Amino acid sequence: MAEKPPIVLSIAGFDPSSGAGVTADIKTIAAHGCYGIACITAMTVQSTAGVKRVDASDPALVTETLEELTGDLEIAAVRIGMLGSGKVAKAVADFLEGTKKGSSGNRTGKSRLPNIVLDPILKSSSGADLLDSAGTRIMIERLIPLADVVTPNVDEASVITGLKVQELDEMKAAAGKLHEIGAAAVVVTGGHLDKAIDLLSFTTKRGVEQEIFKAERQRSNSTHGTGCAFATAMACHLAMDRGLAEAALLAKTYVTAAISYGHPLGKGVGPVHHLYRMSQQRRAAGTGGGESS
Repeated sequence: MAEKPPIVLSIAGFDPSSGAGVTADIKTIAAHGCYGIACITAMTVQSTAGVKRVDASDPALVTETLEELTGDLEIAAVRIGMLGSGKVAKAVADFLEGTKKGSSGNRTGKSRLPNIVLDPILKSSSGADLLDSAGTRIMIERLIPLADVVTPNVDEASVITGLKVQELDEMKAAAGKLHEIGAAAVVVTGGHLDKAIDLLSFTTKRGVEQEIFKAERQRSNSTHGTGCAFATAMACHLAMDRGLAEAALLAKTYVTAAISYGHPLGKGVGPVHHLYRMSQQRRAAGTGGGESS
């Protein structure tokens, strides 16, 4: 009997073009050999050309979905992406805080959900607002302290901390501010910078420790969904009991490859190729020798 794969929950919006959001997360989770499940926080009208409309889900529906999934399945990691509204952000925060209370605050009687990766999405890459001011406040005050890892890009780190974040020293300062807010571990992703630098910063008994990951910036128009892919890949590696540094490095490696294998789809910014490994496996299988009958 096949070994049961780790289950990774995506709490995120629906992107009909599948470059980001829950459908992209499911592809990323599958690419890492995990089993993906999802709670949709918002519906969007968007394509590679950008986001045209956002309709947040009913927060009661979000709560019921999370209760049903966690009551039935043993979840190994969670990726929180776009929340869509303050009401949805509150529903997610209430639910996660309830799981911390065990049987007294959670109908399933389960302990806190493990390996929560918060991708603090505030705007789309095309500039559309994806979270209102109330939602941003709840994210900062309640969700960041609940998360095991927070993965803002430099722009998101700047908005959350109020600091300018455009180079490595400023990334370190923003990470320090995020720790003050309550983040146990932070990865500030710098894929938008001239050099693709990611900073991992995490608290230990000895204080704050930091690691830097560098790569050449990919000159590609297939970059839609990089933040979702990175955060979800990290969640998958944490679900497989890998350490923070290894998870961050492997997630960065995955995203870099997914960009390089991206197809020029659509009229705007195309998606990364979440399932590029499948085409590699097909090519490898096709090179084997064999006799034809």
